Amino acid sequence: MSTTEALTADRILEATEEVLRRFGPSKATVVDVARALGVSHGSVYRHFRTKAALREAVTARWLGRTEELLSEITEGRARSAEEKLRAWLAGLFETKRHKAGDDPELFATYMVLITEASGVVDEHLVVLVSQLTRIVEEGVRSGEFAAASPVSVAQAVFDATARFHDPVHAPEWRRPSIDDEFRAVCELLLRGLRA
Repeated sequence: MSTTEALTADRILEATEEVLRRFGPSKATVVDVARALGVSHGSVYRHFRTKAALREAVTARWLGRTEELLSEITEGRARSAEEKLRAWLAGLFETKRHKAGDDPELFATYMVLITEASGVVDEHLVVLVSQLTRIVEEGVRSGEFAAASPVSVAQAVFDATARFHDPVHAPEWRRPSIDDEFRAVCELLLRGLRA
């Protein structure tokens, strides 16, 4: 690291991802992260007080990427609520599937980190269901959806599609029939929601 380049939390998190990819969660240390950045481990600890805090932050960053992508769909104005819901569910599935398939080592690492950072995961799930709730509420306001309780309906939709976003099911996402199965579940849910 050059002396003119400031050590930021983002730079530390980027380096942490690389170290986790290289060494895995059980062997990666704060010293490894500091070494990758060319700084002392104390410099890393000035940004993240503990190794656990660093691991939680890198997990939150990883999950946050999905939240940002889905937020763009949720906030989009050009689509009907049905199109938004379909795009949101497809976006969640594709994001999770790509994470599992494109970088299996890092995905396996995050599976370990997610079990350590349950509070971060719980917050992530709240954000996702909140996004779904906004889409369902929009559909109710426009007359597209019938839902007495958009919050309950959003949670039910999230739960009903768990096979396509819960990392526990990642091995199934490579099956040739998975896209057809996903579309069938989406169509069933949308039929049930239509006013």
